[in-house]
Amino acid sequence: MFMKNIYNYTIPDMDEEFTTLLKHKNIQINHIVSSDKLEDKLYIQDEDEWLVLLKGKATLLLDNETKTLKSGDTLFIPAKTPHKILSTSKGTLWLTVHIYE
Repeated sequence: MFMKNIYNYTIPDMDEEFTTLLKHKNIQINHIVSSDKLEDKLYIQDEDEWLVLLKGKATLLLDNETKTLKSGDTLFIPAKTPHKILSTSKGTLWLTVHIYE
């Protein structure tokens, strides 16, 4: 059994810190904390992803369209959709759910 308070975290100096909270059957839930200094990285994942921004602000480029998220916003990213994080406020907190086939 793994227990974690999602609001108990440290902010990384650079990029993001990922913690897997649950990996079960075809689902993986991650806790992510973002710095305001990010690596320029393009993601193209084999699985679908649903996310909720719990705290902070983030701007993403999703299939060549800019999306700005604030606390409480959710987003579904279908498998194979190119996306990158353009910017985040320091301490942005996410929960992501990856859905594998």
